[in-house]
Amino acid sequence: MTSPPVRPAGTWLLATMALAQLGLFLALAAPVFVGLAIKVQDVAPGHEVAALGLVSTVGAVAAFVANPVFGRISDRTTGRFGRRRPWLVAGALGLAVCLLVIATTQSLAVLAVAWFVGQASANAALAAHVATVADQVPTFQRGKVAGLLGVVQNCAILGAAYAGKYFSGDLLVLFLVPGLVAVGLMLLFAVVLPDRPLLQRPPSGGGLRTLLQTFWVNPRRYPDFALVWASRFLLVTASYLFTTFRLLYLQHQFSLSVGRATAVMATGVLVYTITLVVAAQSTGLLSDRVQRRKVFVFTAALIFGLGLILLSQADTVGMFYVAEIVLGLGYGIYMGVDLALVIDVLPDPDNAAKDLGVFNIANAAPQSIAPALGAVLVGVGGSHSYGLLLGTAAVVCVAGALAIVPVKKVR
Repeated sequence: MTSPPVRPAGTWLLATMALAQLGLFLALAAPVFVGLAIKVQDVAPGHEVAALGLVSTVGAVAAFVANPVFGRISDRTTGRFGRRRPWLVAGALGLAVCLLVIATTQSLAVLAVAWFVGQASANAALAAHVATVADQVPTFQRGKVAGLLGVVQNCAILGAAYAGKYFSGDLLVLFLVPGLVAVGLMLLFAVVLPDRPLLQRPPSGGGLRTLLQTFWVNPRRYPDFALVWASRFLLVTASYLFTTFRLLYLQHQFSLSVGRATAVMATGVLVYTITLVVAAQSTGLLSDRVQRRKVFVFTAALIFGLGLILLSQADTVGMFYVAEIVLGLGYGIYMGVDLALVIDVLPDPDNAAKDLGVFNIANAAPQSIAPALGAVLVGVGGSHSYGLLLGTAAVVCVAGALAIVPVKKVR
């Protein structure tokens, strides 16, 4: 069994790891939070909520399948370039090509297919990238690194929001430039990464059982992993119930044009990200110092739920900004410790990418469920009404907080 590293990860390695995360999530966030919402209004006018729900769900299905599959493949990859490096680069390149197709198509079907392949490619890179944290970062440094990666991930979302503000009229720039940034920063990380080659591929046993095990970690044998998985699944579901429809929410709730809505969203994401950066870095360092994770995750989920309730009551843009601050505080605390908590309860260090891929289903599955569920909730709640959607998301957050309480291995 591979032992966890005992020496601190170097500054240059952590810097390029963070930059790679920034680039990958910028390329994903530009479509998820801005680009697709604008694109569907072009290719499916009058049916944008349903079209966005369809395209987002199709892409999330790809993420759901690809992350654990490529995580397992990454764990078993042999060759002189290492286990993680080939998938970091290939995934980023594949995503960039798909973003070019999305920017230029006028077909909803092509848009859906391209987003499916793009999400699969991105998750090939993401599975390998997250595994490098387990490979390269010792336990005593993981809270700090989790906070850092959480910060850059949300800085990427901020960058995507401002890209939408300034380039909403030029979809080629909006989609393609983030893709090229992702490729460049991922290449930089791949060069710096001390990714030792796997000299001999482990035996697999083959067959359908092995394939199914790619998507499975026994919850009876590893109950802490299952509980942390459930908590992440619920919180991410709550988050995507709102963020998938954030731009449309602003347009409909406050009767804003696309241009004005993207500007308001950019400012909202700015105050959200500033709050998140402070909360994530402070919480990550504090979590390492006190050697506690659970209390931070529990508190974060409740605060995020409160922010969703505030959104449901917002009747001015100013109230929307206040809600974004509360959401940023909650998610910042969460991002500061959650990855460290996950790695602390991993079942098998030798299969870190596979198990992290299974865990990432808790990220990907909500992206499949939330857009479809959100479209239904908006429809049930009334034409362009988001109260039922946001109230449901807040209840889901509380369930996510409660799920973390029984975890025993980590305090």
